Amino acid sequence: QVQLVESGGGLVQPGGSLRLSCAASGITFSGYNMAWYRQAPGKQRELVATLASGGSADYADSVKGRFTISRDNAKSTVYLQMNSLKPEDTAVYYCNRWPPFRVSGVAYWGQGTRVTVSS
Repeated sequence: QVQLVESGGGLVQPGGSLRLSCAASGITFSGYNMAWYRQAPGKQRELVATLASGGSADYADSVKGRFTISRDNAKSTVYLQMNSLKPEDTAVYYCNRWPPFRVSGVAYWGQGTRVTVSS
């Protein structure tokens, strides 16, 4: 069964950087399109970046040019390098397949990792 464990979040000042990691298990990782999502306080979860199994990446307009998604298939891990962080990037960040995995018909989500951008 799929398991996703996100890490790397924390408190950072505006303009700073963070690198998030997500370790996957229970799946044939290399065959999946993966993505990062985020959910800010009081808002719906949104798609931030996608990375196809073939290597093509795409980004939400709000993070384009600042965030970079990458993967290491040997480690079954997907990363999100976040630079020039802004207060509006504050959210809980989740990785998942694109579209998200479903377990018994229900979307599966890991615990996420919290990112707070504040001075």
